[in-house]
Amino acid sequence: MIVCANPAAQYQSYQAEIDAAVLRVLGSNKYILGPEVSALEEEFSRYIGAAGCVGVANGTDALELALRALRIGPGDEVITVSHTAVATVAAIEATGATAVLVDVDPVTYTLDANQLDTVRSPRTRAVIAVHLYGQAADLDRIQPFCQRHGLALVEDVSQAHGATWHGRRLGSIGDIACFSCYPTKNLGALGDGGLVASTQAALVDTVRMLREYGWKQRYISDLAGRNSRLDELQAAVLRIKLRHLDADNARRRALAAVYDAALAGSAALVPAVRACCEPVYHLYVVQVQDRATKIAALNAQDIFPGVHYPVPIHQQNAYAGRVRTAASMRVTERLAGTVLSLPMYPELPPDDARTVARTLAALG
Repeated sequence: MIVCANPAAQYQSYQAEIDAAVLRVLGSNKYILGPEVSALEEEFSRYIGAAGCVGVANGTDALELALRALRIGPGDEVITVSHTAVATVAAIEATGATAVLVDVDPVTYTLDANQLDTVRSPRTRAVIAVHLYGQAADLDRIQPFCQRHGLALVEDVSQAHGATWHGRRLGSIGDIACFSCYPTKNLGALGDGGLVASTQAALVDTVRMLREYGWKQRYISDLAGRNSRLDELQAAVLRIKLRHLDADNARRRALAAVYDAALAGSAALVPAVRACCEPVYHLYVVQVQDRATKIAALNAQDIFPGVHYPVPIHQQNAYAGRVRTAASMRVTERLAGTVLSLPMYPELPPDDARTVARTLAALG
């Protein structure tokens, strides 16, 4: 069986290190916001080149707390994409702000910067650039737009840990950045976890307060915060995986090259890469026609791809009448019917990737 993602395989790759780290935490008598979390925050900040980092409970919380640190709330609007995980929009709504959704470009499937001016209003406060599938959004255009109009740039790096833009790590470019550490992510915990990073120390300090009831001094709330604490066990696991992240991302790029070669000349449209970026292939997403038939045929061969994402957020019942969209969402709506995520994780044997590609190519 060839599955789309396999976090257990990564645990097995680093089992001795992870087991030792977990046992260290179990014997420490410190289980929440202790030395493992502090060390992870320092190590991850150094890795991406940020002023600081804050461990939180999950990636959705990371986005919400980042927006709240920017003082975004009711009456405000935040621009992002509809072709993303629902978490991006759920976090905007959790602050009381309104999500304004734009289309994605047809080549990289990330935010279409051409639409930013068409949806900006006096209420716009920020843009969330989602670095989808493991590569950078068009920061060459998004960042100047934000600077020109006095908007905050929030990077959603939940699918792109370690990727670069003009040689800089994603997450060190905007005002604030958010990372999910869900088990299947490039930097994945063995449970939920998230990180918020910024090059602005003041924002880091604010998020640090917001994640624990707005405390600067214990039991005294200077801000109206909440509980979004990262536990020591997950931080210890993430510290181990962070040491191996670059090597794991290199394996993902090697597997992408296998797919590129094996699918050359087939009917499947393989992913494009921005020239200024080094992607990390959280997902390897192709476009196919007659997707349901192809998925059934692959499943019959014990190959189980995924679909990221089958219904655009603006077309989901929960968000009907709650979000504002650009006039045209043509690319997003087309991609929802054609994208197919092929198996991709560092431990995937290259021969299995070739089998997946050849099987898909044979389907026409």
